Amino acid sequence: MARPKKYRNVCHFPQTQGFVPIDGGGAAAVLLTVDEYEAVRLIDKECLSQEQCGRQMGIARTTVQWIYSSARKKLADALVDGLPLRIEGGEYQLCGGEREFRSCGGCYKYQIRQQYTKAKGEHMMRIAVTYEAGKIFQHFGHTGQFKVYDVEAGEIKASEVVDTNGQGHGALAGVLKALGVDALICGGIGGGARAALEASGIQLYGGVTGEADEAVAALLRGGLAYDPDVRCSHHQQGEDHHSCGHHQQGQCRGHQSCQG
Repeated sequence: MARPKKYRNVCHFPQTQGFVPIDGGGAAAVLLTVDEYEAVRLIDKECLSQEQCGRQMGIARTTVQWIYSSARKKLADALVDGLPLRIEGGEYQLCGGEREFRSCGGCYKYQIRQQYTKAKGEHMMRIAVTYEAGKIFQHFGHTGQFKVYDVEAGEIKASEVVDTNGQGHGALAGVLKALGVDALICGGIGGGARAALEASGIQLYGGVTGEADEAVAALLRGGLAYDPDVRCSHHQQGEDHHSCGHHQQGQCRGHQSCQG
């Protein structure tokens, strides 16, 4: 019987998914996996030893050495040969603040997980909405609050506003995972955040505007208008306004429990 695959624990998804040389770099991109990125971040940015990195990622030191060596070779190829670099894929799982996945008790996700201790029942769905003053906040990566709804048998049983504590972009998927969220309703969202949500198993309903409570009610009725292909690149372009594209009419199709 084959041994089950052991995934490497990653604190949060990279904020930037790629880099391009200033001369354009028309050649094929070098692919750096997310777990390779995490090894470089922990060792070169956070100054952890390889042994500490292994504990953080939940893998052996010899595995860290192999991942780190592969990552450094790829970074050298991109830098020296002037090649584009893309960050995606790999054998990893995003940390949700579980104690066994983190050696650091001060992790913001662990703290959120401890604060939001409400157990989620077997048949309960938890929906989060980017939130500001009753409405859906339109820039996922800059949201300061989520409103979290517990839904059972098609009815909202409880709701609570949760602060993100200044986390942004890729780190917010970890906040949602720590909260035990199954689905997210938001306005605009970037490609990196979409990938982070997908890696966390969170269903996305993007491109939504209006009142948060009304959007959740529409989702439960199966009539939420959302854009399955929503993109938001304002934070990459340095723009202050929202230009995330068009909203399309769609039906709730990601969770059976949405149908009530």
